[in-house]
Amino acid sequence: MENIIETRGLTKRFGELTAVDHLDLTVAQGEIFGLVGPDGAGKTTTLRMLCGLMDPSEGSARVAGYDVAREPRAVKDQMGYMAQRFGLYQDLTVEENMVFYADLFNITGQTRVDLTAQLLRMTRMEPFRARPAGQLSGGMKQKLALMCTLLHRPRILFLDEPTNGVDPVSRRDFWTILYQLLKDGITIFMTTAYLDEAERCNRVGLLHKGKLIRCSTPEVMKTETGSANLEGAFIKTIHAVEGVVTA
Repeated sequence: MENIIETRGLTKRFGELTAVDHLDLTVAQGEIFGLVGPDGAGKTTTLRMLCGLMDPSEGSARVAGYDVAREPRAVKDQMGYMAQRFGLYQDLTVEENMVFYADLFNITGQTRVDLTAQLLRMTRMEPFRARPAGQLSGGMKQKLALMCTLLHRPRILFLDEPTNGVDPVSRRDFWTILYQLLKDGITIFMTTAYLDEAERCNRVGLLHKGKLIRCSTPEVMKTETGSANLEGAFIKTIHAVEGVVTA
């Protein structure tokens, strides 16, 4: 399959700290890729560089065939980015927030009407379209953030820990939506702190101290490390990198 994301030696330094260290990574079109790792591993920094929100110190990244550093506008036209804290307007209703973001993307007329109706139906948010965003639950706020991100129909969706702090039922609903987007041909690149979510990805990359130390399917990772789950696989991988002897 065609690679829609490709990095070569992608590096980000903050003074003497190397947050992302010569990252070589490819993501195929139409897959859901999960980037996991301990706090401070470089996940969010990687995501921001891929979205063109942060310049790399070294190396390169291509997204949807465009060089992120040299063609940032073209990249942003192809992608949607959902940060950990999305900029919803608490006093505006669900529908008013969607109208606002549609204006930002210059989506008007019948196209706006059709897209809004489609997204509300997909997320089961139709009954709440007149509710102020500030009165939504955490899971509903994430659904609204996702709808606003999808309004311009991106080819790639970048999600930074999208279900962090969300209740289990809302997490399940959110993943149902992601699988539907995957069927529609959207590539999903996400960071997550939940290893049970990482198991749902086509492939997973493990970042540790800015370095990609393992990248494969969840099943292969578990098999190669003799682990029953991804948590065990990741712990064993990190211990091997650090030279920790385990029983």
